[in-house]
Amino acid sequence: MLLEEIKKFLLEDSVNRFLKYVQVWTTSDEFSLSTPSTENQFELGKILAAELKELKLDNVIHDDYGYVYADLPASRGLENVKRIGLIAHIDTSPAVSGKDVKPVIHKNYGGETIRYASNKNITLTTEDSPILKEYIGLDIITSEGDTLLGADDKAGVAEIMTACAAWQKYSELKHGPITICFTPDEEVGKGTLNINKQRLPEFCYTMDGSEMGELEFECFDAWKASITFTGLSVHPGYAKNLLINATHIASRFLSEIPEQESPEHTEDREGFYYVPRLKGNVEEAETTITIRDYREDNNKKRMEFLRSLKDLYEIRYPGLKIDLQFEHQYSNMLRFIEKDKLVVDLAEKAIEMAGLEVIFHSIRGGTDGAKLSEMGIPTPNIFSGGSLFHSRKEHIPTLALQKASEVLLHLAKLWTSA
Repeated sequence: MLLEEIKKFLLEDSVNRFLKYVQVWTTSDEFSLSTPSTENQFELGKILAAELKELKLDNVIHDDYGYVYADLPASRGLENVKRIGLIAHIDTSPAVSGKDVKPVIHKNYGGETIRYASNKNITLTTEDSPILKEYIGLDIITSEGDTLLGADDKAGVAEIMTACAAWQKYSELKHGPITICFTPDEEVGKGTLNINKQRLPEFCYTMDGSEMGELEFECFDAWKASITFTGLSVHPGYAKNLLINATHIASRFLSEIPEQESPEHTEDREGFYYVPRLKGNVEEAETTITIRDYREDNNKKRMEFLRSLKDLYEIRYPGLKIDLQFEHQYSNMLRFIEKDKLVVDLAEKAIEMAGLEVIFHSIRGGTDGAKLSEMGIPTPNIFSGGSLFHSRKEHIPTLALQKASEVLLHLAKLWTSA
C-alpha cells in the first residue's frame, strides 16, 4: 500500500501538470503532409523534454519528428530486471478545437448539470455521461465549452510524468529501468510512423484509456477508404444526358452505405462505416470512409461492398470515374498480445493494488499500442481516466489522474520480480 503522503503528492502533481499541459495547443491535422502534422506539437514536446531533464532522466531526446524519449535508471540493485516502456500521445483530436483550452475544476461535484462559461448552448449531465453518477463528491475537470479538454491524451502524459517525479522523490518506490516515450499524431493514425523502435523495450504500455480501472488489449481492425469521383461539368440549362455531377453522385453513393452500420447505430463488438468528410464540386468530389471491426473478415466484406458499389455506379453513370483506394491503418492487437499475457497480467494486478476494480474493455478505436503490438512490442492500454473524448463535453475526475499514477508505481514494482 502507498503511504498517504505519496498519494497526496500524486494527486497534486498530476493535476498541476494536467492543467498546464492542456493549455498547450497540440491539435493534429489529418490532411497535413508535414511530420509531425502540426508545428504546435513541438511546443509541448519541448516542455516535456525540459521537465524530464529536471527530473534527471537519462538520454532525453526531442527529435525532429516530434517524439520525446527518456530513460529512467533503475533503483539500486535492480539494474538487470526487465525494462518496460510507458507511452502517451501529445496531440489532440482535430474533431474539435484544442486552441486556448481553459480548464475548469468543478469542486465536489454533486450530480448537478454542469454548465459552460464559454458555451451556453451545451450542458453536461449524467444522461450524457452516466459514469458521472460514480463521481459524486469528486472534483471534475472540464473545458469552458468552446474547446475540447485534451484529457485524450494529456491525462496520460501527466500521469507518466507524475510517476517519474514520484520515483525520483521517494526512494522507497522501487523500480527497474523504464523508458518514456511521448508520441505526436496518434489522433490521425500516425503515432508510430516515425517512432524509433530501437529506443523501446520488449514490453510497453500506453496510458490512453477511459474510466478508472480499464485495461484494454483488444481493438478494432482498421481501414480507410479514399474515394475520388470525377465527373463532367456542363451548363445546367443544356445538361441532359451530358452533365456528370460528381458531388451529387458522391452523395448518392454514400447514401447506399447501410445506416445500421454507422457509429451512431452500433455498440460493443459491432463494426461500422464512418464518413468524416465529403468535399467537392461538379467535376470532382472526394470522400474518406473509416471502416472498423474487431474481425478482419468483416472488414473485407465491407471493402468488397464498396468495390461492387463503385462498379455499379460507373455503369449507372456513363463517363463517371471512381478511384477507390484502401489503406490498412492498424490491426486488432489481441492476436499479438495473447501470445504473452504476462504484460496484461501484471497490469491487472497493478490496477487491483491501486484499489480499483479491473474493467476489461475492447477499444472501439485504436491506440499507438495497436501498431506497436503488430511491430512485435506487446503494448496493452491502461486507463487515463477521461470521458467523452473528442468533444466539448470531455471531462475527467482529478482522482483518475492520481489513481493512474498509482497504477504505474505498482506496475513498475511488479516488473522487478517478473
